[in-house]
Amino acid sequence: MQRTVGSDGRGLSVSEELRNNGVVKNVGEAPQEELATGERSTRNRVARSILDHGPSTVADLAARLGLTQAAVRRHLDALVSDDVVEPREQRVYGARTRGRPAKVFALTDCGRDAFDQSYDKLAADALRWIASREGGEDAVVAFARARMAVQADAYRKAVEGAAPEKRAEALAKALSADGYAATARSAPVGEQLCQHHCPVAHVAEQFPQLCEAETEIFSQLLGTHVQRLATIAHGDGVCTTFIPAAAHQTTENESASTAGRNPA
Repeated sequence: MQRTVGSDGRGLSVSEELRNNGVVKNVGEAPQEELATGERSTRNRVARSILDHGPSTVADLAARLGLTQAAVRRHLDALVSDDVVEPREQRVYGARTRGRPAKVFALTDCGRDAFDQSYDKLAADALRWIASREGGEDAVVAFARARMAVQADAYRKAVEGAAPEKRAEALAKALSADGYAATARSAPVGEQLCQHHCPVAHVAEQFPQLCEAETEIFSQLLGTHVQRLATIAHGDGVCTTFIPAAAHQTTENESASTAGRNPA
């Protein structure tokens, strides 16, 4: 995830900042911290103005936002550094006048992705269409399994290259590389694989088959049954999967509890 650094030197997520344009002031907050928050808020306004109006010149932005051109340039420099916007040569339609064309600033793909998108709704709509046209729930299950099978290639290499006692840790690192912020930790008679973020949580709320397919893949990769204890999609704070120690493994015919549900 791209990060933007305020004048206090602390990194903040571009997506978090762009989606939260309010200025929050806490009691006892140092003046320089309030200034940094204001700087970030103004920077977000600059990026939002480009999103709303398209590629813009410094003069355009200054006029729309009521800022000096020098202030706009300062914020644009920071946004360019964070790969949120990029400078371009302004397109000229018709006869070109003398002199160099004005420079405009446009959002990069990274910058556009930092704003709320409708990808979750699109994905859910697509899965509903698959279910209605291609065989109901079985079709959604097939899609979820096929999706996880593709993702599992990288996970499999990581797990197979690790010692047996390090496989959960290796899987956690591979998942983290895919944005799941995963960790592995010891637990009574086994380990817990914790995913602190889920990129598809909003879709999985409606289609728990995604969680179920993921649980199946974990079981295959680790060579043992696993039990899904909690999921972000089900309202829990963390996706938690229990991996039993070898001495406590059950037979392969004993299936894990349904993914996306806390065991009763």
